[in-house]
Amino acid sequence: MATKSKLQFKSPRQVKVKHIIGIEKLESDEILELISLAEKVKKDPKQYANFLQGKSLVMIFQKTSTRTRLSFEIAMTQLGGHAVFLDWKTSNFQVGDLLDEVRCIGRYADAIMARVYSHADIEKIASVAGVPVINGLSDREHPCQILGDLLTIKEHKGSLKKLKISFIGDGNNVCNSLILACLKLGIKIAVATPKGYEPDKGICKNAGSALEQSNDPKKAAKGADVIYTDTWVSLGQEAETKKRLKVFTTYQVNKMLVPKNAIVMHCLPAHRGHEITDEVIDGPQSVVFDQSENRMHIQKAILLKLLGVA
Repeated sequence: MATKSKLQFKSPRQVKVKHIIGIEKLESDEILELISLAEKVKKDPKQYANFLQGKSLVMIFQKTSTRTRLSFEIAMTQLGGHAVFLDWKTSNFQVGDLLDEVRCIGRYADAIMARVYSHADIEKIASVAGVPVINGLSDREHPCQILGDLLTIKEHKGSLKKLKISFIGDGNNVCNSLILACLKLGIKIAVATPKGYEPDKGICKNAGSALEQSNDPKKAAKGADVIYTDTWVSLGQEAETKKRLKVFTTYQVNKMLVPKNAIVMHCLPAHRGHEITDEVIDGPQSVVFDQSENRMHIQKAILLKLLGVA
């Protein structure tokens, strides 16, 4: 006989967070609420096992994925719901109008997660879907990654207060979302990138003194509680590989760069020997695989919150 959940279902309601399009669209209290809910779900997952019974999530993938797909699909399963994988290349997204396809999906599903190249596409999807939309990655932001990362940082540092986070490498979508999250939560952030590879100018322009931006990885890493890096060559940038590997050589996260008490983060997949060394990613300061696990827990919190049952 199935064990009955001790927690009571909440009636569907109009939730404050309608979509997760980017960290830019979230308030600080919404970010903290999602982290808090993820902590509860992670601590006692069985209590939430049937909360999304009868609910369906359609996952649209224009870009390939390992962690985003698995974390969402398994999250839905463990919450009692169902996830449907939809490959952009093998569906009518290739031939039909984007908005027409999304309107149809919105008639079938309770929520949509999309992993796309252009952030404009995520915004278009959200504008017509009629159901909550989650950005699984776009060229501008990677909000779910950063929400999971904040959960990981809180676990290992005990708090999100009085921290310095240093991002070393390419000013990409992950970097953009990390900057936005730090600004909203009052966390000091230092970013070191080569010239010409800085994060979004609009985001940096509004950052003020909370953002320390330079081309010097040693300066950025000094006194850091968290060292964060990512691939130097993202999907869609393969033609730039040789150039990027040459430009980013001095931005490698190695043992010499990492402060004694800092934790090391990487959102994966990692190119070992390039942006990070084996010694660091496999070392005692690495929390990379805790990060990966926490993607699933934060996805659960996002789904529960957007679907109005927690």
